[in-house]
Amino acid sequence: MEQTKLVALAALNVPIRTRPSVYPEPFASQMAGRLKRVLGEQFGLKNLGVNLVTLPPGSVSSLRHFHTAQDEFIYVLSGHPTLHTDEGLTRLKPGICAGFSASSGNGHRLFNDTSEDAVYLEVGDRTPGDEGHYPDDVIMALRVEGKWVFVHKDGTPYE
Repeated sequence: MEQTKLVALAALNVPIRTRPSVYPEPFASQMAGRLKRVLGEQFGLKNLGVNLVTLPPGSVSSLRHFHTAQDEFIYVLSGHPTLHTDEGLTRLKPGICAGFSASSGNGHRLFNDTSEDAVYLEVGDRTPGDEGHYPDDVIMALRVEGKWVFVHKDGTPYE
């Protein structure tokens, strides 16, 4: 019997990713509260990551970072998260989007310092050989065989 391919789904029906972060400690616990629904994988997308992210009050999207090969894009659906970039802090609202081209060198993250949830779409490509750089932390991410490997800035691996 031929299996029917998924062509559409209700995003809120996608289960929340069980692991809150792929970062090693002590960084992973900083993402406490962040809720990710991994949408792209539901359709078998291999080259594009698409996530529906909820940031409850007091939570953050990630460590402030930039990529050497991956483009990233966010679109705010609800709430008023703050975008933290090299340029400073920018309050966002529903309908506002932001993008970060590969090698822009502009460290970025979102945080929610309001009393309501912030919900946004996060889109990024999965270019082989990508590196994630974290200007505020002593960590680097290397894309190896489709997975993130985290090392100290001197190259020694995190346990």
